[in-house]
Amino acid sequence: MTRFLPLLTLPFALAACTAIPPQAPGAQPATYMALGTEPGWTLEITPGLLNYTGDYGDTKILEPNPGARPSFNGERYAGKRLAVDVTHAECSDGMSDRRYRDTVTVTADGKTVKGCGGGILAPEELAGTNWTFVSIGGTPIAAGRPTSLAFDGKKLSGSAGCNRFSGTYTSDGRTLRADPLMATEMACPGAGMTQEGAFFTLMRAPVRLDFPSDGTLVLTGAGGQTAVLKRAI
Repeated sequence: MTRFLPLLTLPFALAACTAIPPQAPGAQPATYMALGTEPGWTLEITPGLLNYTGDYGDTKILEPNPGARPSFNGERYAGKRLAVDVTHAECSDGMSDRRYRDTVTVTADGKTVKGCGGGILAPEELAGTNWTFVSIGGTPIAAGRPTSLAFDGKKLSGSAGCNRFSGTYTSDGRTLRADPLMATEMACPGAGMTQEGAFFTLMRAPVRLDFPSDGTLVLTGAGGQTAVLKRAI
């Protein structure tokens, strides 16, 4: 059995000199993360350390952070075993359509790998992206309640923890407008029904779309209520 929901209108530090984004006065510097594929590797840069794991986990190097030196359109870290070049140029991780702020090159014990780092950029378009809910109305999603929100061409579909919903949408990248959504009409005990109700209520009012640098998607209603989602694909 299906029902129609109301029309939705959705206005959518490394050391003293580092590549970590500026922090608020007195705040501790954030950790800078980079990653690459084939072979898989990760790099964590903190104010005190360079922490590299390469070759799908077979190589591990941990050494003091020497501090960043300015380089062409970026920064360079020159340690004893690690050399890291951060270039402020858009980068794709090679395994998905995720885009990052920086292109990163790491030379570990003479072996060079390339990858991406810094903040995650907003997707170029919603079509083809898939998300899962982290919280709705400030409340974390209940355990055992699978959720999803997928954008396929001009159609969106998903579940906020109970019923399946779907509909068509248009978006200019900052706003999204959805036609009336169809939803199944199944009763779910406990938190599943509650969080779904909160989501449908949120979506009845104008909703702004934000893409923080951590890669999440935040839907914000006129009253300040939010739904936070993380990227699945």
